[in-house]
Amino acid sequence: MKLIHPGDPRGGPQRSVFFVSESTGITAATLGHSLLSQFEQAEAFRTIYMPYINNMEKAGNLAARIDGLMVKGEMRPIIFATMPKTDIRECLKATACLYLELFDTFIGPLSKELGVGPSGKSGLSHGIVNGDSYEHRMSIINFAMANDDGARLDKFSQADVILIGVSRSGKTPTCLYMAMHFELRAANYPLTEEDFEKGHLPQALLDNRDKLVALTIDPFRLHHIREERRRGSGYASLPRCRSEVQQAEQLFRKLGLKPMDTTRQSIEEISSRVVRSL
Repeated sequence: MKLIHPGDPRGGPQRSVFFVSESTGITAATLGHSLLSQFEQAEAFRTIYMPYINNMEKAGNLAARIDGLMVKGEMRPIIFATMPKTDIRECLKATACLYLELFDTFIGPLSKELGVGPSGKSGLSHGIVNGDSYEHRMSIINFAMANDDGARLDKFSQADVILIGVSRSGKTPTCLYMAMHFELRAANYPLTEEDFEKGHLPQALLDNRDKLVALTIDPFRLHHIREERRRGSGYASLPRCRSEVQQAEQLFRKLGLKPMDTTRQSIEEISSRVVRSL
């Protein structure tokens, strides 16, 4: 599957995919992307995010936009929605689209089991329901941000997990994902030339040996990622990428760490593997 952003000119008819919600749209986008990822041979999609569709005026404008795509010769649009308001649902369902209400799959069985119907209130999926829980989650996310790239070695003893690997091997986004979705205090440390020359890690890492998770990556993939960040630099050169990955893996073997290969894995997959390893 290849996702195309709006306005990206490509040949042939496109199929637009809308992620629609009366709130932030995070749930619709997350579930929608997960479902689309199961279709590897699907045609190119143009993804469009439409949060805060919370009144009939906005719904009517979106409906007109959707119908207009068919007039332009595009393929039938798909809508992934989390919409508690039935009038807005019906407005969007009446368009020339495949409308998928993601909550419908779960609300019915849950209502039957719990013996009560859903409240139908807006914004509950991302509202602050429990203040203490919210503060706890924020503190964990702040920990991941404050302990990024080895910024606070003195705080590593408070971490649940510490990722180590060369620069741009996926440490930072994985730490943030684990903080947000698994509520883990995650820190990370980038291996540098100084570490390779010394042949060992800083004492703060060795003192927390049981928390270390090593990440590695294919040098060609690393070269491509670094080129996006610093094109034409020595930092991004393929020889340097090869050298760093090789030295990192030698250091991992010395420490008895089996590295996880992040080359072809998403942040979600890497995070799940790290959690399982813990």
